[in-house]
Amino acid sequence: MPNIKIFSGSSHQDLSQKIADRLGLELGKVVTKKFSNQETCVEIGESVRGEDVYIVQSGCGEINDNLMELLIMINACKIASASRVTAVIPCFPYARQDKKDKVGSRAPISAKLVANMLSVSGADHIITMDLHASQIQGFFDIPVDNLYAEPAVLKWIKENILEWKNCTIVSPDAGGAKRVTSIADRLNVDFALIHKERKKANEVDRMVLVGDVKDRVAILVDDMADTCGTICHAADKLLSAGATKVYAILTHGIFSGPAISRINNACFEAVVVTNTIPQEEKMKHCPKIQVIDISMILAEAIRRTHNGESVSYLFSHVPL
Repeated sequence: MPNIKIFSGSSHQDLSQKIADRLGLELGKVVTKKFSNQETCVEIGESVRGEDVYIVQSGCGEINDNLMELLIMINACKIASASRVTAVIPCFPYARQDKKDKVGSRAPISAKLVANMLSVSGADHIITMDLHASQIQGFFDIPVDNLYAEPAVLKWIKENILEWKNCTIVSPDAGGAKRVTSIADRLNVDFALIHKERKKANEVDRMVLVGDVKDRVAILVDDMADTCGTICHAADKLLSAGATKVYAILTHGIFSGPAISRINNACFEAVVVTNTIPQEEKMKHCPKIQVIDISMILAEAIRRTHNGESVSYLFSHVPL
């Protein structure tokens, strides 16, 4: 693939390497370091003049440092005369701060701020996966390709859950209803919804199950899990409603704070996440976590973007 360079930020080198291997490319040389006052320094180690540049950096770990590193890398490539710079952000940072709630009318819309920062730094195109709210695409004035883990999730369900034809796909909150109905329709199974009432952020007060899971396998599907309070509550609710087994499938497994101990103590058969965020360390402490590799979806999106082909095929198919 001529005139293409892929660089990796420091947030998820393993995923970047898998994408490069899939495309038959070497990762570009880049040195990222910190000065003693914690300022980020980036040195691009090869020419990018006239190249189509892709920078892979996920919004995880030290999120603010990694976001700043991405902005600096984009700017470094842009002022080194790259013809186009695409930010590949598997997990978009600050995606949950996408609107003002009725309660906190003075709350920021930080996802819009991040969009502005990416545009100002010089990004020409964004590739991301399972945005928390798809309207974030509208925060940008540059093209945004929001890929979906859904085809990979469907493949995993069919290959790993024997009783998948007798399952119910469950959304742990009203916001994920659209995502869940799409998967349920493609599997031709029922779906259910858990309505939760929150008293304050990260604390769920009461849950009501809408739908039937009695004598069925329940598969909780969500775009991300952070402290895992919601999905663990939901799993208990589903078991008490008569579900035979409970699985959780999440695109972004953030797993901060007490998440790992909650999953270990919960009644899940498995908690399945994609590798948009590195999971190696968490898997050592939690045998229930399983990972779906989505590097081939991102690699194919990069290949198609570079060649000027349509990306919409990836919305319903997993590349071989």
